Amino acid sequence: MRYAYDVPRIVARRGMRRAPRGLALLGALWLAACGDAIRSGEGTLDAAADAAGRGPYDALQVETDLMVEMRDGVRLATDVYRPSREYEPVDGPFPVLLHRTPYDKTSRGLVDQARWFTTHGYVVVLQDTRGLYASEGTFQKYHEFDAPDGYDTIEWLAGLDYAEPSVGMWGTSYGAHTQADAAKLNPPGLRTLVLTMGGLSDAWTHKVRNHGALELGQQLGWAHLQLAAVADDPEIRLRLAEEPPSDWFPDTPFRKGENPLSVAPNFEDYYLTMQNHGDYDEYFRGIGRNWVEYYDETSDVPMLHVGGWYDSYAPGTIQSFVELSRRKSSPMTLLMGPWTHGGNSRSHAGDIEFGAEAAVEDFSREFHLRWFDRHLRGQRANDLFESDDRLAGEAAGPVTIFVMGGGDGRRDGNGRLFHGGEWRTAQSWPLEGTEATPFYLRAGGGLTREAPAADEGSTSYTYDPEHPVPTIGGAFSGALKRGGYDQRERTFRSLEGGSENGFFASEVDGRRTADRPDVLVFETGPLAEDLEVIGPVTATLWTSSSAPDTDFTAKLVDVYPPNEDYPEGFDLNITDGILRARYRDSREREELMTPGEVYEMEIRLFPTANLFRAGHRIRLEISSSNYPRFDVNPNTGEPLGRHTRMVPADNTVHHAAARASAIHLPLQRR
Repeated sequence: MRYAYDVPRIVARRGMRRAPRGLALLGALWLAACGDAIRSGEGTLDAAADAAGRGPYDALQVETDLMVEMRDGVRLATDVYRPSREYEPVDGPFPVLLHRTPYDKTSRGLVDQARWFTTHGYVVVLQDTRGLYASEGTFQKYHEFDAPDGYDTIEWLAGLDYAEPSVGMWGTSYGAHTQADAAKLNPPGLRTLVLTMGGLSDAWTHKVRNHGALELGQQLGWAHLQLAAVADDPEIRLRLAEEPPSDWFPDTPFRKGENPLSVAPNFEDYYLTMQNHGDYDEYFRGIGRNWVEYYDETSDVPMLHVGGWYDSYAPGTIQSFVELSRRKSSPMTLLMGPWTHGGNSRSHAGDIEFGAEAAVEDFSREFHLRWFDRHLRGQRANDLFESDDRLAGEAAGPVTIFVMGGGDGRRDGNGRLFHGGEWRTAQSWPLEGTEATPFYLRAGGGLTREAPAADEGSTSYTYDPEHPVPTIGGAFSGALKRGGYDQRERTFRSLEGGSENGFFASEVDGRRTADRPDVLVFETGPLAEDLEVIGPVTATLWTSSSAPDTDFTAKLVDVYPPNEDYPEGFDLNITDGILRARYRDSREREELMTPGEVYEMEIRLFPTANLFRAGHRIRLEISSSNYPRFDVNPNTGEPLGRHTRMVPADNTVHHAAARASAIHLPLQRR
């Protein structure tokens, strides 16, 4: 294959390059992959900005690297901040805010936020998770220890004489996982959670596997960047600083002892388990990789579930809100914006502008403070969104979502396409009045509400795993973010991350995905009226293949008509999904296909909220790869992660009346 990056790999090196920009590159890669999530959605502020909104206290760090012992004897490094005046702690007691992180408790943005909360009368506790930075133990991603470690830490906090037995937790991404894990054991004293773009409802359905396919870009990219930050050997850190994770993708699947992660056996072990483990069994039911199985035992406390339509945790964020709302008496609140991972305070995502209303600019500080003041101090007079009259707030319902679309599609002053949108509140998810409406695939590439005729047959394409369809946007918490195809410039526009034309570690041939022969395109005519698509999206496909196993992908695209800025229009990725065929009937047990036999398959795309304006077209793209967001299916039916060869597959989508394939769009009654 031809890759966008073709440099020596770490496993092939005998020496270490010492380019002077190595550490700077590491920082750039780290921020590109994790963005604001590393700082839990918080950025550093200058002194004037930091002083704005400070509370009546000073912040005094009274303990640094306090080693708190867990039930198995491992000690976790913990920093404690207390409200103070004139450098003396105020006796209190005060409610506690706890943040457990794998991204270094001393990072500037996190420390700034902790000190700011402390000035408002909270004891703030930051802790390095097991096996990372100053904490003892051995790190494993989504480990079984995070739940008891969280419980034990909260139990320890209850013994502090200056702290109330009233603990709130907050954090983004992994900082949300650590909250959910602690809550699964229902520790006494835990009172509320603010889970931002994390919490991992079910690692088989998203994040590790995505309906059978491995989330390669996320998991291998995260392992590379995290190891580059925490490896004990400085030479390893320097090597990784000079080597982007995209260098590793072409060498997958990895074999034990023959890959770059071999330098850190604990990283290698957890990654290889993810790579090779397909069935939904005790591994995926484990408490560190699953919340669904533990909803009933979870603490009954108020929770704020924050997500983004282009965040890789979007389905899990909504699922946890819905299921916990049904099972718990405490209030659950859902906030979904037009954001990529950690992008809550921005109104744009790369090349798409949603309007100033899309940004919750006070998210990292005042927004959190209003929530904690309400649920830890009982200050119920404060509305969650009271400082921003663009958001209707909880009084109008527990669901607040941003409906994308409605913009004029022109370039703004920053060169971004103005897609626009507006906030909306509701009592439930899906919204009341949602109608799941089938749009049928038609012979010749049409997409209509009218069902197909008996003679509309099928459409076939050849999927070659040696030349997979490149990832162009989508919901991804890393260097791959949402994007579209700019037909004027004939380039793919990525939203944050990737190379400058949107490709990332994949073949570059200049074509938009819809122009590839291995992508089937089904499209409506220009819409006669606006259509709002808000809710879960599924595609029911009748398929057959020449292979015993293959993947099927579905992508929903908002096709802009031409204008002066985009003479040939603009293709905007709204949402997408994937299914590994061996798991078409059950995630608990794989079953290979019989070549040539026809199977009905359901692809679950990520939920979304988008207004398709009159004059736009709705497009469905069907294919069998989305690389490197997902690993390529070799089409051989060999064990996952251990295939020895790759072969092309002739894949067919059937769309006659007897086998009517369709995408089901959640339309809103107007």
